[in-house]
Amino acid sequence: MAPDKERHTPFLTSLIAGGMAGTTVDLALFPIDTLKTRLQSPQGFVAAGGFRGVYRGIMAAAAGSSPGAALFFGTYETMKPVIANLQSTYRGEEASSPALTHMISASIGEAAACLVRVPTEVVKSKMQTNAAGASSLSATFKLVVSEKDGRAFGSQVFGGLYRGYGITLMREVPFAFIQFPMYERLKVELAKIQGFETSPLQAATCGSFSGGIAAAFTTPLDVVKTRLMLGSDKNGVKYHGANDVIGRILKEEGTPVLLSGIQPRVMWISIGGFVFFGAYESYRSLLMNLPR
Repeated sequence: MAPDKERHTPFLTSLIAGGMAGTTVDLALFPIDTLKTRLQSPQGFVAAGGFRGVYRGIMAAAAGSSPGAALFFGTYETMKPVIANLQSTYRGEEASSPALTHMISASIGEAAACLVRVPTEVVKSKMQTNAAGASSLSATFKLVVSEKDGRAFGSQVFGGLYRGYGITLMREVPFAFIQFPMYERLKVELAKIQGFETSPLQAATCGSFSGGIAAAFTTPLDVVKTRLMLGSDKNGVKYHGANDVIGRILKEEGTPVLLSGIQPRVMWISIGGFVFFGAYESYRSLLMNLPR
């Protein structure tokens, strides 16, 4: 097989491999995510918990990591041939853009994954920052569901579980636009150079590099997402949408706050990208080579 040709991954294979990879990385790197969230908290790093209890909220992460990652990769791998075929039909084979295929497919995958990821993030963020009433997973879940917020999707049914869904998509889509075309292109170029497909270790390196760059560029959106999910500022005054968060940060705290947590975020996603894509490619390869 030519190294510049992509191998289509069956839906079930990508679903299982993505779920296993997501659980692997989220549990392994959870403490770094906790520190990043506390740095972005409006009450400040120390008041949010500092270096204490860095595993608070890990059960929420564990509950959402596998289905979230599975939904993303199941959708992403399924949409890639669909988008590629649509481009070939309407633009012609020569005019088709692999980067556009990866961007659109990753964006659709993120929209699907966020249906699981956002409730998980809301509950996890509350626990990581030691919010009042967030003493356990069940207590935090009940607390969030009781927080009726008219701006959140399905607030009357889900309470605050989907608070920040819009801004999460606004963060994840640019992130995917940067990371996945770069990740896929790096794999193709490396395969061309060496004359055979990239190994899981090489794919992990490509994922780490592209993820770190995407993480740095999307940190301001991540800060806004964290604030919205926490729901209110350090004085307990509720946030009213992304514009309100940005306006109050600029007015009360200053522009540099929009880059708070950038170091642990880049480190977390770079290491996470290495573990995640390495695990995903390993699991995918293993599953695709099983006798049928």
